[in-house]
Amino acid sequence: MNKNRRQAYAVSMYAGKNVSASSWGTGRAVARIPRVGGGGTSRSGQGAFGNMCRGGRIFAPTKTWRKWHRKINTTQKRYAVASALAASAVPALVMARGHKVDDVPEIPLVLDTSVESTKKTTAAKDILATVGALADVDKAADSKQIRAGKGKARNRRYVARKGPLIIYKEDDGISQAFRNLPGVELCSVSRLNLLQLAPGGHMGRFCVWSQAAIDELNTIYGSEGKSIPTAAMNNADLARIINSDEVQSALNPAKRAPKRALRKKNASKNIKALELLDPYAAAARKAETRAMEARAGKKASSASARRLARKGFTEGKRAFFGKVSVQGDVCENGFDLE
Repeated sequence: MNKNRRQAYAVSMYAGKNVSASSWGTGRAVARIPRVGGGGTSRSGQGAFGNMCRGGRIFAPTKTWRKWHRKINTTQKRYAVASALAASAVPALVMARGHKVDDVPEIPLVLDTSVESTKKTTAAKDILATVGALADVDKAADSKQIRAGKGKARNRRYVARKGPLIIYKEDDGISQAFRNLPGVELCSVSRLNLLQLAPGGHMGRFCVWSQAAIDELNTIYGSEGKSIPTAAMNNADLARIINSDEVQSALNPAKRAPKRALRKKNASKNIKALELLDPYAAAARKAETRAMEARAGKKASSASARRLARKGFTEGKRAFFGKVSVQGDVCENGFDLE
């Protein structure tokens, strides 16, 4: 629905085409893109028109006859307004939307009809301060900041949060009194705006009603007025309904958790699973396992015996070579060779 306020925009139909260019054709070992004619300048011979060319047009130039707006069924919009009004009466949704309503005595906030005759902004501030709604106005004023992006240079320089929505029946000066307060918007009850009741698609706008405006809703949405969706439930407390004695007495008793199936074991790997399938094969496998363990033990003991024998032989060999390698002194008894 917010798309219906957009203005058409498009690039110029002549952008990227204000040059005389034609393709050189085939046979010259160059691309067939149109090229600028003439000579004596670096521009001659350069590609033109294409979106891949320097100075060319964009791909698929935007047109003003785009589908800018969206049609919405009247009944659908009417139901949306009714839902937004209902959401504005739920304090949790109003607070979740970011409004400061801690000091507000009730939601929705209904003031006397005489508020429609307010003509001064100072009086309007005093009224909001009296009912505890001025904190939301201050919140909107403190949130004013420069917009991020190019919109700051396009007459959309500042952004701010939304404040209260003042809904009236007759404009006896109330619009002039409240319109200059930051974040405050005004709306006639006969022209309720969905974009004001649910800005950005988020329901729960903080609404301040005059008594005449709140009474006018009975006429607008009464038996002779606009049709609104009927409530699916008379009592919305679903937990209370489910836990009531009437419902619990008609329900079946709670079912126990189903027995979990055991994971199937692979008999070729699991000996217990093999015993269930073939006890003889399991006994043979156990015997084979015991034989393998016996062979492994015997092999380990024989290897240990060989290791000890080899160690004794090595020590005897080391002692023998140590003894025979001792050299005597040839001059020990002088030069007497006898």
